[in-house]
Amino acid sequence: MPYLHRSLRPQPQPVPRDARTIHSSGQSFEQLRQGCLQSGTLFEDADFPASNVSLFYSERPQVPFVWKRPGEIVENPEFILGGATRTDICQGELGDCWLLAAIASLTLNQKALARVVPQDQGFGSGYAGIFHFQFWQHSEWLDVVIDDRLPTFKDRLVFLHSADHNEFWSALLEKAYAKLNGSYEALKGGSAIEAMEDFTGGVAEHFQIREAPEDFFEILEKALKRGSLLGCSIDTLNASESEARTSLGLIKGHAYTVTGLDQVNFHGQRIKLIRVRNPWGQVEWNGPWSDRMAFKDFKIHFDKVEICNLTPDALEDSALHRWEVTIHQGSWVRGSTAGGCRNFLDTFWTNPQIKLSLTERDEGQEGCTFLAALMQKDRRRLKRFGANMLTIGYAIYQCPDKDGHLSRDFFKYHASLARSKTFINLREVSERFQLPPGDYILIPSTFEPHQEADFCLRIFSEKRAVTRDLDENIDIDLPELPKPTPQEEETEEEQQFRALFRRVAGEDMEVSAEELEYVLNAVLQKKTALKFKRLSLLSCRNIISLMDTSGNGKLEFEEFRVFWDKLKHWMDLFLQFDVDKSGTMSSYELRTALKAAGFQLGGHLLQLIVLRYADEDLQLDFDDYLNCLVRLENASRVFQSLSVKNKDFIHLNINEFISLTMNI
Repeated sequence: MPYLHRSLRPQPQPVPRDARTIHSSGQSFEQLRQGCLQSGTLFEDADFPASNVSLFYSERPQVPFVWKRPGEIVENPEFILGGATRTDICQGELGDCWLLAAIASLTLNQKALARVVPQDQGFGSGYAGIFHFQFWQHSEWLDVVIDDRLPTFKDRLVFLHSADHNEFWSALLEKAYAKLNGSYEALKGGSAIEAMEDFTGGVAEHFQIREAPEDFFEILEKALKRGSLLGCSIDTLNASESEARTSLGLIKGHAYTVTGLDQVNFHGQRIKLIRVRNPWGQVEWNGPWSDRMAFKDFKIHFDKVEICNLTPDALEDSALHRWEVTIHQGSWVRGSTAGGCRNFLDTFWTNPQIKLSLTERDEGQEGCTFLAALMQKDRRRLKRFGANMLTIGYAIYQCPDKDGHLSRDFFKYHASLARSKTFINLREVSERFQLPPGDYILIPSTFEPHQEADFCLRIFSEKRAVTRDLDENIDIDLPELPKPTPQEEETEEEQQFRALFRRVAGEDMEVSAEELEYVLNAVLQKKTALKFKRLSLLSCRNIISLMDTSGNGKLEFEEFRVFWDKLKHWMDLFLQFDVDKSGTMSSYELRTALKAAGFQLGGHLLQLIVLRYADEDLQLDFDDYLNCLVRLENASRVFQSLSVKNKDFIHLNINEFISLTMNI
């Protein structure tokens, strides 16, 4: 599926209480519930039916699952029994321990939990078989509605369940998250930090324990106190080690939750302890301190810690540290903005470019602190179509004095000032930086070129930072259209063209679109350096529309001669950017060629042009290139004319107008 442009303009953080309803009916949870109560029916969610399509997309259940409502499983179902705690989370037959670890961590923060699991529902008064949960997705909160039919086998829940069989909030939460991602199978395999971010709108920080700072215990302690969610895991060397049990009762490749830290006096020494939880609810650490592990042992046996720091979007608590946050939504589109990393110099410069202006130093510091978090969107939902997590990252450059999208030559001669530590196939890559006040360019990219995805870039800064996309709101500087003026002496080439023109045009010395089609095709077919099919009659009509100053629908010789000069210039540009002399032009070079021809286009319009004119190998023949230029110039001149005549009525910018008039 083609990925189209997403606007990179900074967007304000949404008000946390305003979760967007996404049910296909357009109705909110309360509207759907009231409709069921009035009709005396229990809600059945057509968006996520109780069938195999909601379970798996690549396999069939090994046993016959039966979908049942909680009241059909136990006599007195409860939504939450005695408070939502980490003991309510027991893993079932689905490989989603990462999700369970995140849910266990969520129960430690009651405000965050109440946001994800609204308390206005249950099995008592007002029960209608409908529940809802709220998740953060790419800068906004979504309200996900489900019915309470759950997959069972022999009257037992197949997937996530509570230790108390009468309690169902955790099983229903898992179902809502499965719906958000397309199916239960889509939840197989992942990182706890992914769900933690979806539960809070927070931003991740990753620590390799063996490289962690000396005050790592204090960092974790402060994170827990400020409500952050923490997870940890042990690396595996190969697939065979996944979920292998160590001699000390730990599981490799398994997601654990950090639920507490403490210090105790033991034999005159201050011992640091950490408590971690296995979502299985069994198989636990059997080394020193048993349920609580000495922090020094934790650093020996675990490899990674992930912290989900809460943002103003997660909790409305004035005591929490406030970040300034800006959000950019964008896309990597094959052929125009999917340039890959700096290793691929010829295409790297075509990636989206975001200008970051740091103006205020941190208090008592010389630099400006900010955190850049790059997230690829919807990859879990797209798993059923073969999509996997792409390897992503970003680089930061000092901004030159000039404005506008930076070219290949800039990156050829300038090194980055900062970058993400690595390109990695995680949903989000984030890093904290401190740079001097100034202007910078941030380049988000996939590692390999030509890989398509939508992305969300969040910039968190301690002080106000200004960001903008260098491809948005670009004015198109059109070259002046020269007026036809007779020359005293003609070149030999012009004499040949005049003779050809006279032969085709006849006595009136004017050519129609049909006659122009014959002339141009006869001439261009002799240009062996160009890969050329044939100009169509429609293309020639567009040329006449561009060059006809008298309005009679034909071209006089002087009008044709002016166009021929323009055509020669466009041919020279085409040959210049046909680097491999194949007779075609790469779509990645189209931006530079169009700029050299007088058009500096925004990312959206450029993507549409590539989709319209480039072939499956991202190449343009000369006739496609010529058609593109003629239609661009036609549309641009119409826009300029209308803008002058109707200043009070034009509500489209130049790129939007061209998109409409070029029918692309």
